[in-house]
Amino acid sequence: MDCNECKGTSDRNISYIVFESATARLERTIKRLWVTIMLLILLLFGSNLAWIYYESQFEVVETTTQTIELDSGDGGNAVYNESGEVTINGESKSQ
Repeated sequence: MDCNECKGTSDRNISYIVFESATARLERTIKRLWVTIMLLILLLFGSNLAWIYYESQFEVVETTTQTIELDSGDGGNAVYNESGEVTINGESKSQ
C-alpha cells in the first residue's frame, strides 16, 4: 500500500503558518472569554452588594395589637373604630 495519503504527502496537511495563526486566534479568544468571565463575576458581586445596601435602608417596624372591650350600657352593640370613636349600633332584644 504505497499511497500518498499513507505517507502524509496529501493535500490534507496543514502548513505551519496556518496552524500558528489558528492557534494565535484561539489564544485571543480564550483570553477574551476569561476577561468576560471575570467581568461577569465582578458584576454579580456588585449587584449583590447593591441589593444588600438597598434592603438595609428600610427599618423593620413591628406592629402591636390592642384588645378593647366595650360595653354599650343599654344592651346594644358597641363598635370601636380605628379613629378612636365608639359607635352604638342598635339594641339587642331577647325574650
